[in-house]
Amino acid sequence: MRTPVVAANWKMHKTQQEARQFLADFLPRAEGLGGVEIVICPPFTALAAVAGGLKGTRVGLGAQNMSDKPSGAYTGEVSGPMLVDAGCRYVILGHSERRRLFGESDELVGAKVRAALQCGLIPILCIGETLEEQQAGQADAVNRRQLLAGLQGLTAEQVANLIIAYEPVWAIGTGRNCDPNDAQARIAAVRAVVAEAFGPEAAERVRIQYGGSVKPENMAGYMAQPDIDGALVGGASLDPNSFAAICAAAAEARSR
Repeated sequence: MRTPVVAANWKMHKTQQEARQFLADFLPRAEGLGGVEIVICPPFTALAAVAGGLKGTRVGLGAQNMSDKPSGAYTGEVSGPMLVDAGCRYVILGHSERRRLFGESDELVGAKVRAALQCGLIPILCIGETLEEQQAGQADAVNRRQLLAGLQGLTAEQVANLIIAYEPVWAIGTGRNCDPNDAQARIAAVRAVVAEAFGPEAAERVRIQYGGSVKPENMAGYMAQPDIDGALVGGASLDPNSFAAICAAAAEARSR
C-alpha cells in the first residue's frame, strides 16, 4: 500500500520567527500520527529555521523551487545541492504559479526534475489544467503533456520514487475545490499515463497527490479515493491546527 504524503506549500509566507511559532504549535499535534508522510516547504529564507525545528522529528523539509543548474553565474537562483546542504529532502517543481507567473516551460520543469534527482532530492512534480482547458475537455491531454515532459529521460525506478501533484489551476487558492470523484478520474488517468510510459509497477508505486483548496473538512473525501495518495496544501497549511487536521485525516484514512 502506498503511504500518503501531505505537503505544506507556504508559498511567499512566514518569516523565520513565524515559522518557528508554527512548528511549536504544529509538531505536538503531529507527533502521534502514523502511516502518513508529512512535508513542510517554507520559503528559502525560512529553510534554516524550519530545518532546525524539525530535527529529531519524522516531518520532512522541502523547498518550493530550484534551478536546473548545479552552480554558476545565475543571480537569484538556488541549486539542488544548496537545498540538500540546507537539509531539504523534497522540492516542489512545476507549480502552476511558476509556470504562469514566471514562464516556466514543460521542458524547463523536466530539466529541474532531472537535476533534483541527480542530487538526491525527491521531486514533487505539479501538473494541472486551467479552467479554460477543463471546459474545453482538454484536462487529460494537458496533464499528459505536462507529465511526460516532466518525466522525460527518467527510469521507471526514478518515476516510482518521486511524487506527482495534480493541481487543477482553477482550484488553487480560489476556495473552489475539485469534486473528489472528478479528482479521482483525473488522477487515475495520470496513473494510466505512467503505466503506459514506464510500466505497471511504476504506476502502482508512484504517489499522486491532489492539490487545490484542500481543507480539513474535505480531505477525507479525497483520501477515500483509491488513486489519491495525499495532498499538496496551500493556504490551509499556514495554520498549524488546520494543517494538523488535514494530516490526521490522511493518517486515519490509511489506518482503516
